[in-house]
Parts: sequence; C-alpha cells; structure tokens
Amino acid sequence: MNNSSKSSFSLLSIVCQTIGHKYVETRKITNHISEYKCSHCGREVTENSAGKIELLTKKVKEINNNVADFFERKKRKVTA
Repeated sequence: MNNSSKSSFSLLSIVCQTIGHKYVETRKITNHISEYKCSHCGREVTENSAGKIELLTKKVKEINNNVADFFERKKRKVTA
C-alpha cells in the first residue's frame, strides 16, 4: 500500500463534522450570491437562487462565472 497518497481523512474534517464549517467569503458574484470556502477543511460552497448553501461543483462554478460576467456588464451599462 502506498502511504504517500494524500488521505481525505484529517483532524480538521472531524472538527468541521462536529462543530460545523467556518466559511469565509472568497468571491462576490452578485449582491446576493457569494462563494465561500471553509478555513478548516477547504470545502467550497455557494448560495443558490433560493439563498441556500450548496456544494461548489465545476458546473456551478461555471454558472457563477457567467452570472458574474453578466452582472458586471449590466453594472457598467447602468453607470455609463
């Protein structure tokens, strides 16, 4: 067995499972949607359209990128 491979089990993941995640905002998508990352275990989440927290998958991250681009263009158009 190769012991050099990184294990998904860690002491910090136990902390998160016991007392909860400590999310820090990493990116503001719109005024109402942000992306967050747990400072303990590194889990990434975002808010969905209903305001609930969901796991930040590749597909959701791509959607957030598109929404952020659209929001920026709209904001620039309004201020111009």
